[in-house]
Parts: sequence; structure tokens; C-alpha cells
Amino acid sequence: MKASKNTFGFGCLRGYLFIPFLLVLIWFFSISQSFADKNMKYPLTITPDKQFEFAEYYYDNRDYKRAIGEYHRFIYFFPEDSRGELVRFKIGMSYYKVRHFREAITAFESLIDKYKDTRLSIRSYYKITESHLALNEPDSAIAILQHLVTLSKDPNVRDEAFYRMGWIYIDREKLEKARSLFSNISRKNRNKYQLKHLTAELAEENQIQKKTPMVAGLLAALPGAGYLYVERYQDALMSFLLIGGLNYAAYESFDDDQPALGGLLSVVGLGFYAGNIYGSISSAHKYNRTKSRRFIKRLKENTKINLSTGLTRSSILLSLHYLF
Repeated sequence: MKASKNTFGFGCLRGYLFIPFLLVLIWFFSISQSFADKNMKYPLTITPDKQFEFAEYYYDNRDYKRAIGEYHRFIYFFPEDSRGELVRFKIGMSYYKVRHFREAITAFESLIDKYKDTRLSIRSYYKITESHLALNEPDSAIAILQHLVTLSKDPNVRDEAFYRMGWIYIDREKLEKARSLFSNISRKNRNKYQLKHLTAELAEENQIQKKTPMVAGLLAALPGAGYLYVERYQDALMSFLLIGGLNYAAYESFDDDQPALGGLLSVVGLGFYAGNIYGSISSAHKYNRTKSRRFIKRLKENTKINLSTGLTRSSILLSLHYLF
């Protein structure tokens, strides 16, 4: 009986403790509900304009990684918004600006797949080619531009593609191919791309005095003469003195009845002699490449037009004008 009394007393104590806990719980629930009711009067909403401005804020402040996330959020929440094309272009541009060229290519390709033959889709083709060039993939860049020439019926688009391809070939030192592509540009755009001036500058390439590698190799039969031909005067002198000195030392060794030493010096001298011939031929190729690169650098400085495919404020407004 004592045990049952103790049990009853402990149960009552637990009951008394539970009542305050229940009251606190009811009070907390009522406060939470009241707070939720107040918030319902001012619900948190995301509008297309706010989300677009938020993403643009990051983009304009060059925080491109955050901009990419906000642009993607815009597409997720507002897939039917008329600014979707512009947003996709800005995603590609953001990747491009942080030098994530593979991701930029993917983003621009996504835009092209969804929007056919629009102003921004054409610009996306150009940015894809620039991304491939940044990745040192000129063949891929040329393939994209060739596809654009085949795809588009707009002469302005085709002409710019021809112009861009021409400069890719110039960078690859294939000037004849570049001339051929420039000649495909329509008459109405020839002044725009300054083709008259560009053609005249390209013609000066024929006046570059290049060295013939075969001639350099034949002249190298006389040690140093091949280097002298390609205007490497110090190498010419060193080659002449070194090979001449080794041959003389080998001759003296044989004359002094030291055939082993003479044979060793002859082998070493023969190695330097072969290197003299190879080096002269290689130097001729290097001489020609240096001349070509200097010519191309001067050509760019004098004639190349800057074809910007980024977005300025004015171009954004123009894009929005077309979208609406």
C-alpha cells in the first residue's frame, strides 16, 4: 500500500509539472500564428524585374560568378519571360569574362538551340568562335564560321564571318587563304571592313625578304656560312671557330701519331658540323617566322577592325527593344 501511495504522489507531481509546460506551448503557438498572420500581409515575392535587376547588379559590378547564379535563377522562376534570350547571352558572357571558355561555349550553344536566327544568336556564334580561339582551337572556330555562312542568308552576317575567318588564317600565316576569304565580302561592306587598305597592306607581304632553308643548308657546308646567311653573326663566328678548331686539333693529333685522340676529336667535330647544317636550316625557318609575325603584327595595328561582341548599355536597350 505504501508503494501505491508513492506511485500516486509521483503521478500527481508529473501532472502538475505538465500543466505549466502545456500553457507555455499554447502561448508559443499563439505568438507564432500571430507573427505568421502579420507576415501574410507583406509576403516575400520575387518579380521578374527584381530578379533581372539583381542579376544585372552583379554583372555590372563584375561579380560574374554570382551573376551566373542569379541569371540561372531568373530562367528557373520565369522561363517564359521575354528577356530569356538576353539572360542566356549574359550567362555565356559571364563565363567568357572569367575565362571559363568551355562553359561559355555550352551556354551560347544553348541559346542558339532555343532561339534561331536572332541578333543575339548570331552574336553567340561569334563568341563561340572567340572561345575556341582562346582555347587555341582555330579549326573549330573556322568550322563554326563556315556553318554560319551556310546557315545565314543575311549578307551582313556572312560578310562578318568571312572577315573573321580571314583574320584567323592571317594569324596562321596563311595569307593567300585570307585574301580569298576577304574577296567574298560583298561590295556594300568593303568600305566597312577597309578592304582596299587591307588588300594593299597584304600585298606588301610579297616584299618581305625571306631566307631559303635549302640555301642555308648548302651554305653551311662551309662552317658558319649558313648562319651568316640568316643574319646570325655571332653563331656564324662561333661555328666557324669551333669546328675549325676541332678539325685542326684532330689533324695535329693524327700528325703526332695519336690516332685515338684524333679519332675522338674528328667524331666530336663531325657532330658539331652536322649541328651547324641543321641549325642553319632551322634558323632560316625561324627567320621567316619572325618576319611573318612582325608583318602580321603591323597589319593588325594598321588595318584590323575591332569587332566587339560584348553587350554595352545601348546594345542591351536595343536587344530589349527587339524582344518587346
